[in-house]
Amino acid sequence: MLAVAQFHAPLPLSNTIQRYDWGSVDAIPDLLRTEPDGEPQAEMWLGAHPSAPSVSRITHDDDVDHVALDRLVREAPVQTLGHRVAEQFGPRLPYLLKVLAARKALSLQVHPSPRQAREGFARENKAGMALTSGKRSFKDDQHKPEMIVAISQFEGLAGFRTPRTILDVLEGLAGDMVEAVRSALLHDRSHDGMRDAFNHLLSARADEACAADIETTLDSVRARLAAGSPFERADRTVVDLAEQHPGDPGAIASLMLNRFSLEPGEAAFTPAGVVHAYLSGVGIEIMASSDNVLRAGLTTKLVDEENLVACTVFSPQQPAAPEVTTAGSRGQVHTYRVPVTEFALTTADVDPAEPVALPATGPRILLCLDGELTLTADRSEEGPLRLTQGDSVFVPHDAGNLELAGAGHAACAWVP
Repeated sequence: MLAVAQFHAPLPLSNTIQRYDWGSVDAIPDLLRTEPDGEPQAEMWLGAHPSAPSVSRITHDDDVDHVALDRLVREAPVQTLGHRVAEQFGPRLPYLLKVLAARKALSLQVHPSPRQAREGFARENKAGMALTSGKRSFKDDQHKPEMIVAISQFEGLAGFRTPRTILDVLEGLAGDMVEAVRSALLHDRSHDGMRDAFNHLLSARADEACAADIETTLDSVRARLAAGSPFERADRTVVDLAEQHPGDPGAIASLMLNRFSLEPGEAAFTPAGVVHAYLSGVGIEIMASSDNVLRAGLTTKLVDEENLVACTVFSPQQPAAPEVTTAGSRGQVHTYRVPVTEFALTTADVDPAEPVALPATGPRILLCLDGELTLTADRSEEGPLRLTQGDSVFVPHDAGNLELAGAGHAACAWVP
């Protein structure tokens, strides 16, 4: 049984590194100041998702316990989450924080709404699918809205262009898939026409002629680039994606989507139903605590056309920017808010002249991005905790107010 006093102090974390093939070899090791091992390290998960929970280090009377964060929250929800968050979300941490490091494109994907997640998870459970099954689309019963805050230059795709813009981009390009998309949009520029156009690309992967048809389109894209394309960025994206994922119609699907770039500190929000793919860069990602991903392409994993189409919003929309507020005499504290209840993110550029106050209630996860910082919780009997680059802590609700001092950068996840 854990003592009450143990919830009054920040708890150091060790976190799972996810090794997906699109990951950077060195970005996460650089953050953690470890030697790269030559293999991709795509994401570091900081949170309590049951598939890869962080582990908290608890010291008491010279003994050290290592407790998975999901277990800690489940066994002491009021102390860790506070009454408000525990009543709203139950005995679970409602967000998942990640460091995401992409060397090449992630899969083209969509996340379900809360209702779709609950129904899909229940349906696959009833069908007897194992949680680890590669045929499974719904890994849990939660939705997965997400926000990325760039640490480096960050590139991505998100949301459908307007039908008029898509037709302009496709003008002059060869290939049966391109012609099918063009025909669908010329016939119907509503939600239904967009769905039909996208469906042509999803279903094309089953056609034996798909790879050859993509090459036909790529030849015309390369020719347009050589002639000084008016859509240079979109065309280069198609070529890059086709090189990374040969024969995958997701490369052609990118022409239907908005391309975006983020400078460090800029952010993008992806709500349920929005088709998107991160292309490259390093960022801090925060989301509702879920692993529900419905893939549309640029992947060797399951493409579940039926559920994907059911969960996709086909209305044109630009990548969404969060609401950002600043604080501090130098505007050195930035808080990113989006229209969901599970998470918010605060980043701080701390210098010795001006300590930073962090969110004072609820469950918080703090990551030191660089420098040397000290974290003080006003209810802790252990005094300030020293943090250096790559260190992370879970701060229970019962730890109270937080102050960050020293010199460096940090990110803090919290529940608004």
